[in-house]
Amino acid sequence: MRVLHTADWHLGRTLEGRSRLSEQEAFLEQLAEIVKEEQVDLVLIAGDVYDSVNPPAAAESLYYDALARLSDNGRRAVAVIAGNHDHPDRVAAATPLAARHGVSMLGMPQGEAVLVNVPRTGEQAVIAALPYPSEARLNELLQASLDEEALRSAYSDRVGRLLGTMSAAFRPNTVNLAMSHIYVLGGSECESERPIQVGGAYTVHPSALRIDQQYTALGHLHRPQRVDGDETIRYSGSPLAYSFSEAGQAKSVVVFDAAPGAPVVPKELYLTCGKPLVRWRATGGLAEVHGWLDEGRDSSAWIELELSLTEALTMEQIAALRLAREGLVQIRPVYAGKSEQAEDREDRRRGAVPPDELFRRFYSRQNNGAEADEALVSLFLELLGDGEEEGETPGDAGAAKGGATA
Repeated sequence: MRVLHTADWHLGRTLEGRSRLSEQEAFLEQLAEIVKEEQVDLVLIAGDVYDSVNPPAAAESLYYDALARLSDNGRRAVAVIAGNHDHPDRVAAATPLAARHGVSMLGMPQGEAVLVNVPRTGEQAVIAALPYPSEARLNELLQASLDEEALRSAYSDRVGRLLGTMSAAFRPNTVNLAMSHIYVLGGSECESERPIQVGGAYTVHPSALRIDQQYTALGHLHRPQRVDGDETIRYSGSPLAYSFSEAGQAKSVVVFDAAPGAPVVPKELYLTCGKPLVRWRATGGLAEVHGWLDEGRDSSAWIELELSLTEALTMEQIAALRLAREGLVQIRPVYAGKSEQAEDREDRRRGAVPPDELFRRFYSRQNNGAEADEALVSLFLELLGDGEEEGETPGDAGAAKGGATA
């Protein structure tokens, strides 16, 4: 049988308020084409289907449409587990209906392996499938299935015990796989992942994953990577770059052929969907940025701009940049010689800039160039006035109410 491994779709995720649904739809379109062209028999989706426990309706529609297309009315098997971003019940909500179409859905950890029949080859895959095992979910399951020693052991040991219990269903004449949504020791992280290894307590050692399986499909880390140098224990990574820490990363899915008792040789198939995320570092000021915009540099990308300046960036200049390129997501001024905050403090001491303008600058920095509305500015001035009535000087009040956090 031919197997495809993907994970971390994060349907419904935005980038600084910008919708990514059209890019996610393009990914799912490409994925459907890949499984058809590669004649895939089994699709493994290793968690974080959604970006939140309460996804928008459009994200749910994409998910169910994708499952329908991938399963091809039961001619292709699909197995899905919930990740740490997902609500377990929401991921598995359509289980009774989906099962009729060859789709296996797991929201909560369980103690039994998933058995999948592959129509084309007549083979059976046994999957030790472990949805995101939070401490509470893991303990609840182990209390019912394992002894007290298992409950006292470290998190990694408990994950290993549970996977080992499921591996008892492995047979010499089946394709034996594992799938989970966990953080494995040594994995390379990105800023777009919600941490699950709190203080290292939720870290799983690679040895816990060695249960005589032929391949382990992992979800959670967004950078495609092997675990502990093992080609057959992998994170497929996310299909799209979800933070600027992923700028320049090639996104992919993993495909491999598997037969009972035979070694697996995975290969990455690179994706072409989605806008790239790029970082611009403009040391030549606004003129350099406008030159890049005029030449159409990175015209289809989401852009994080770090802009070196000698004078404060005005709201009009920020608005002009955003008007010139919709893809400018973040604009971060960097001032030569002194920080913008230091300039604000100096201006405040000299009385060179009125308090309302200092507040507007601070608000803009904290909100990626957004402009404070008049009601908010008025409220700040009112609070500033209250401070002055209590005996503070205008400079002290400004520092207390706005400048201290700027």
